[in-house]
Amino acid sequence: MSRNGGQDPADHTPRGDGDLAAPPTTSTNGAPSASTDDAPAGPLAGVRVLELAGLAPGPFAGMMLADHGAEVLRVDRVGAVTANGDRPRPDVMDRGKRTIGLDLKSPDGVAAFKRLAATADVVIDVFRPGVAERLGIGPADLHAVNERLVYGRMTGWGQDGPLAATAGHDIDYIAVAGALSLLGREGGKPTPPINILGDFAGGGLMLAYGVVLALFERERTGRGKVIDAAMVDGAATLFAMFYHFAQSGFWGPRGTNLLDTGAPMYDTYETADGRHVAVGSLEPAFWEEMVTRMGLTGLPGRDDRANWPEIRERLTAAFKSRTRAEWEAVFEGSDACVSPVLDMGEAARHPHNVARGAFVEVGGITQPVPAPRLLGSGRGGLAQATRLHDLSAWGLPDEYAKALREAGVLA
Repeated sequence: MSRNGGQDPADHTPRGDGDLAAPPTTSTNGAPSASTDDAPAGPLAGVRVLELAGLAPGPFAGMMLADHGAEVLRVDRVGAVTANGDRPRPDVMDRGKRTIGLDLKSPDGVAAFKRLAATADVVIDVFRPGVAERLGIGPADLHAVNERLVYGRMTGWGQDGPLAATAGHDIDYIAVAGALSLLGREGGKPTPPINILGDFAGGGLMLAYGVVLALFERERTGRGKVIDAAMVDGAATLFAMFYHFAQSGFWGPRGTNLLDTGAPMYDTYETADGRHVAVGSLEPAFWEEMVTRMGLTGLPGRDDRANWPEIRERLTAAFKSRTRAEWEAVFEGSDACVSPVLDMGEAARHPHNVARGAFVEVGGITQPVPAPRLLGSGRGGLAQATRLHDLSAWGLPDEYAKALREAGVLA
């Protein structure tokens, strides 16, 4: 995705929520609330990020950086900011960020953005190739004022190639990456896993990774880099192992393989109450524990694919005989690799996730805490995004900012 999107929020300083190991405060709905305890600074503390407002992958990359202590200033359209005033937008991907509105089609807005970039470490560009250059805020424009700047470009197709200038969405990128062809049931059509693979895993997460790589390299060279983060590239990289499998003859048609629901020992099964369990008993020892606890006898050998239909039929009937809760009790504390398929509300309340403090409530929304965990380090503030009215620390003195506001260039 490469369009420039909208955002809002209110004006107060985001509060840190303490170290990951600190005991959380419990909210009214059972999820922990963000703590305000003092904690060590996150690993990216002191890193300043300018995030051009956009859809999905750009904000997700910014969230990943803010989650670990970076100071992220989200630059939105003036109209998107003024339309909502100081009311915070309850968007998880905006957490821990500050927001302003800036007219980048105005020469004054471009000049102001360059002043912001002169104090920044990172810029996240979510536009189609060439748009930032036409606005006057491309890599060359900003490196002229800050040679240490890391310029991260987030697009679907990349900065070059015959598709670079065309529109697309997650489903298109994972299709061309070859990933979508592998996803789905046997005999069925390819099924996209919502927009996780392209937008988030292959896009935003890869961009955040690229930013950290570029910041690390800058310590050695003293100069910033341009990151060409393309969702089609990222999705292909995620499937590197399966490219090998396909070429070695190990991987067959969609839905017939060990890990794509082809095998009865790696699939989901419905229970008596209409819920489901996930079975991942791939190793023989785990498989034996599962079938023993289920009381199944006389199953044919699972190493012969010809037996898979019969095994699946037996498992389907067996799991259908009890409720999900009853099966949870059967497999509790075992190595059978059978787990309940939880919905998102249940996941936040699961004892394992509660014990790890894996979810937190921010602004009334239960959401996952930052990952991965750097033990002993702090993290960014998990407060909702807020407006930033005082831009003096970002190189825009009060009088200059006031003039921009009066001209409608800054909100």
